[in-house]
Amino acid sequence: MRSPRTLAPQPAGRLRAPGTRTPLVLALPALVAIAFLLMPLVGVLARTPWNDLGTHLTSPDVLEALRLSLVVSFCALGLSLLLGVPLAWLLARVSFRGKALVRSLVLLPMVLPPTVGGVALLLGFGRRGLLGGWLENTFGIVLPFHTSGAVVAATFVAMPFLVISLEGTLAGLRTSYEETAASLGASPVRVFCTVTLPMVAPGLAAGAALTWARALGEFGATITFAGNLPGTTQTLPLQVYLLLQGSPEAATSVSLLLLVIAMAVLVCLRGRWTGATTDRAARPVRTTGDTAPASPPATGIEEPVTTSAAPQERWPLHAEVTGFNELTLDAGPGTTIAVVGPNGAGKTTLLRALLGLTPRARATLRLGDTDVTTLPPHRRGVAWVPQDGALFPHLSALSNTAYGLRAHGTPRAEARHAAQLWLDRLGVGPLAHRKPAQLSGGQAQRVALARALAARPRLLLLDEPLAALDQTTRAHVRHTLRGHLAGFGGVCLIVTHDPVEAVSLADRVLVLDDGQALQDAPPAEVTRHPRSPWVARMLGRNAWPGTATGDGLALTGGGHLVAADRLPDGARALAIIAPEAVSVHLDKPTGSPRNVWPGTVREITSAGSRLRILVTSDEAPDLVAEITPSAALELGLADGVSVWTSVKATEVSLVTL
Repeated sequence: MRSPRTLAPQPAGRLRAPGTRTPLVLALPALVAIAFLLMPLVGVLARTPWNDLGTHLTSPDVLEALRLSLVVSFCALGLSLLLGVPLAWLLARVSFRGKALVRSLVLLPMVLPPTVGGVALLLGFGRRGLLGGWLENTFGIVLPFHTSGAVVAATFVAMPFLVISLEGTLAGLRTSYEETAASLGASPVRVFCTVTLPMVAPGLAAGAALTWARALGEFGATITFAGNLPGTTQTLPLQVYLLLQGSPEAATSVSLLLLVIAMAVLVCLRGRWTGATTDRAARPVRTTGDTAPASPPATGIEEPVTTSAAPQERWPLHAEVTGFNELTLDAGPGTTIAVVGPNGAGKTTLLRALLGLTPRARATLRLGDTDVTTLPPHRRGVAWVPQDGALFPHLSALSNTAYGLRAHGTPRAEARHAAQLWLDRLGVGPLAHRKPAQLSGGQAQRVALARALAARPRLLLLDEPLAALDQTTRAHVRHTLRGHLAGFGGVCLIVTHDPVEAVSLADRVLVLDDGQALQDAPPAEVTRHPRSPWVARMLGRNAWPGTATGDGLALTGGGHLVAADRLPDGARALAIIAPEAVSVHLDKPTGSPRNVWPGTVREITSAGSRLRILVTSDEAPDLVAEITPSAALELGLADGVSVWTSVKATEVSLVTL
């Protein structure tokens, strides 16, 4: 009996889909290309005089050229960082006319023949060039045939590598980090230095390494513009050129040195420029749940120290929003407004307009006695928590929370103490020294909330701040937040899809749809008489729009609904039907119900101790009924079962739109 063959596992990185095979017509040219690129390198290694390598590399001329190359390349790197980082930021963050032309100018030295670049530098910065004569006559600066000229030539050809690399990294960085930092009171320069640069450090390091390597190997522009003067402009590549004429073996040795340096730079980049993945395994990150140890709810805790105005100050809100959103907001100090509406209704746009961060809408904003309409975001006193929290990944939870205080000038120790108190209040004190990548989604959201509260702004904007929390943690954080908002001297706007949050946290509910305010009323009024089908469904009610008739409502989607309420004929209205007011029958009911429709059960879901039954019908819109599990069992309800539904006319509430 033959034993079954055991297939050896394929090494990692060599897996391929079953049945796939590299086409020979592609494989052969690819192998030829590899051989073509490899052959010159093999030639250098094969022809290197290994016995004389030390002698060649330690000769006085080579050492002097190496010293000069290092000086020129590092000076070029410094100049590239000084000029290239702002240029990369401009290309990535600012829209302006001629942007494509500027990017083309950045790329031009990468495709321009180096000698042509040298000629262009002579015509621009030479003694007879457009700017060179003025530099010499005014400042006595002569660039050609001087070490500074070699630095200029190396910078000209190498800086594009830094700009392109950093621009790509900046473009991939979400602006929510910088916008959040600005809302916490950080100036644009502080945001750039403390948030932007640390977050793009890998791309900056990759671009800097490539820039330095390119400057170290620069030849054509240097010899054309700066000449080949020993000890002044004769860099290592120029030394190789001279050695080829008299000592080819020494030229090969020096070429090997440059080759090793170039390969070392590429190895250190570890694929950041080429796009290859690194071998280092990523640390697993928990993104859901909230299972790490948390502090118990704090009682009798010291009030965090803040640098904003004293707590007794009050900041009423007046805002007139135009653009995509068209509405006026007036709220007294201590008011909390829940902003609700369907996706695309303009909720986040409203918050961003109040922050001054969107061209879609503009807000004329007054906080207290101060008109902040023309002020930049970091001077408005408006803090926000975006949907993703936007915690700065390079800072710990404690440093994140202290960021706004530090931006307002609070001493470091005092800011960190206050930040720790806020983290304790929100139950994440033991996680203070963790980075955001080490936090679950719920923990990160609580840290983001603590960061906004610690800044003690005049206007607080929360974009679904509790969405990532589990039910138990959400209740605790909601209680803590409600306690803070009760003593808050400003106004708070909370975007939410949770009716419990809207009812328990807010003094008013603002209902938006397509940028317009459909309703602005206390939670109890919105709950009893919602003017939006979306809000009614969010509250768990059936909502059918239509036009009022003599005895009820002519439904928009077809059909007729009888109601006890009476509205003027032709009035636009919304019929609200509570799920518990809907009766479900196996046979057509008789008796008092005025509204009876046949239908089919399409979905059964649990709602606490009861079941919610979705029934579809050709004679009426989709209808949700709420019944007990025992009633559902008695009726034998399941997906696809035919039923009859009925609603009494007295159970229908009509709300004018």
